[in-house]
Amino acid sequence: MSEEYISVTCRTKMKRISEDYQSRVPDNTALKQQQLPAYRLQLSATGILSGFFAAGAFCLGMGIILILSAKSIKEIEVKYTKICANCAELREDATNFDKECTCSIPFYLSETMKGNVYMYYKLYGFYQNLYQYILSRSNSQLLGTDLKDVGNCAPFSNSHDGTPIAPCGAIANSIFNDTIILSYNLNSSIPIEVPMLRSKITWWTDKYVKFQNPSSINLSSAFAGTTKPPYWSKPVYELDEEDPGNNGFLNEDFIVWMRTAAFPTFKKLYRRLNRIQYFIEGLPAGNYSFNITYNFPVTRFKGEKSVVLSTLTWSGGSSLFLGLAYTVTGAVTWLASFSMMAIHLMLKKKKMLFIQD
Repeated sequence: MSEEYISVTCRTKMKRISEDYQSRVPDNTALKQQQLPAYRLQLSATGILSGFFAAGAFCLGMGIILILSAKSIKEIEVKYTKICANCAELREDATNFDKECTCSIPFYLSETMKGNVYMYYKLYGFYQNLYQYILSRSNSQLLGTDLKDVGNCAPFSNSHDGTPIAPCGAIANSIFNDTIILSYNLNSSIPIEVPMLRSKITWWTDKYVKFQNPSSINLSSAFAGTTKPPYWSKPVYELDEEDPGNNGFLNEDFIVWMRTAAFPTFKKLYRRLNRIQYFIEGLPAGNYSFNITYNFPVTRFKGEKSVVLSTLTWSGGSSLFLGLAYTVTGAVTWLASFSMMAIHLMLKKKKMLFIQD
């Protein structure tokens, strides 16, 4: 093979490589060549430390404000499982399912609870966060579109004769069904019932988006062909005898219960104070009593029940978690700021000594 042939072959290959390379080169524009004007952020040590100190101060300030706000809330909690032990023992027996048991719990309110007062029921040791429990419901049924859609509700989907249960599922079947009435002993002798409202205790999205009754003039006919959950004493369209509009899937106590809690100890809104007559400014100090119709069993899983009366502030309830979280975050941020400042000053001092030498 001659040297001339080799030289021609090499030049041909180099030309092809050059042509291939040129075909893959982006166009010579500012955008494709990444030559557009840009600002490169170059923070100084002073700027970074100032930002850290400012963030820490903000978190500390917010934490202190939230803690003081939570501390200003007036709250009283009354545990009644052991006080109503006779009722608890009666209701745990399956043969006494239809028997009613009530108990009265007196207590003294030492300070006036001014403003809006809310009544909650609180459960200890009840796990609403179990995966199968959360899935045991029918959203299409709760929307009123298909009452026979009970596919995800086992074992509370159909009765023994195959009739669909409405509302179906484990969540609905285990609804909290104690009745709690608050009484105020006026002048230490005349007990009067404290007016409590059962409306506007749900989330707006739950009441008007996630829950709807079947389209029918008569609720009883709308739920025809279905049956009540096994542990319920009355069908869903008769839950509230005083307010017919609070029946069916739009019953607010039912809606509140259906929003499952994340932890085994939780409280749910039960009633809110109707500020009329003697209670315009709130709950006055004095002697009160809770009259409880005991229905919801908890002793079989070693749980407890309580009633909570509480006021609210702009930041919510009496939980200190958010305030403590802000405070701890601010303290850690300031600790990191001081550490970085010490390292920066030490390195700066070493650099100056090196320059002098």
